[in-house]
Amino acid sequence: MISALAITYNEESNIESYIESLSFADEIIIVDSFSTDQTVALAKKHKVTVVQRAFDNFSAQKNHAISLAKNDWVVFFDLDEKISESLAKEIVSTVNSKNPLKAYKVKRNFIFMGKRLKYSGFQTDEVIRLFNKNFCKYNGNSVHETIETSEKTGLLKNTSDHDTYKDFDSYNQKLSQYSKLQAEQLFEKNVRPNMYHFLFRPWYRFMHQYFLRGGILDGKEGFILAYINAFSVFKRYIQLWLMYRKIN
Repeated sequence: MISALAITYNEESNIESYIESLSFADEIIIVDSFSTDQTVALAKKHKVTVVQRAFDNFSAQKNHAISLAKNDWVVFFDLDEKISESLAKEIVSTVNSKNPLKAYKVKRNFIFMGKRLKYSGFQTDEVIRLFNKNFCKYNGNSVHETIETSEKTGLLKNTSDHDTYKDFDSYNQKLSQYSKLQAEQLFEKNVRPNMYHFLFRPWYRFMHQYFLRGGILDGKEGFILAYINAFSVFKRYIQLWLMYRKIN
């Protein structure tokens, strides 16, 4: 028995195809952050449980979804990830196999501006997407949250396509949200921004992603991605500085 979980906010363009890709699951639970579009209405057209909860951070939202699951085995994908039929079959066979591990990673193919980026750091993009909820939980990070477990993890053979790009403004807005959440996390840790954070950290992010992690091999898309990710690091410390100045 498998519970499929998801968190949503204004995902009307993805929600129905996503739910359909989860047909292998025995229950589907959507935790929505009070979407202002048709996400909830479209989800309720299907056999799913929809719960609305105010968003505080990604880890808390996802851990709440896990607490609602009736089954021990959970799949937790993002709505911009494509679950192929072959991956779905492998998930079911893995759960039903003799003595499965407690958690399994899925390798993701990163799609940006309509192109699959084979480098830019994504050549090692593997995340836990199938796990036994009794041995796993999200680590508490406000953003870029990951599953933490003391158990050995496996890797499924089939991959998922991670197409996080809708349009430039939407993608930039998503990175701005991440920057703000990371700034809040740093503020709670009493980290005070200085010139090192404003100058070196964005520069290093660009150099690391574009040169050390091979973004230069991904062409124009690799450059654009490295640039806007570096700028999001700069925005993180601007947001943090504004918090200390008590400026909105």
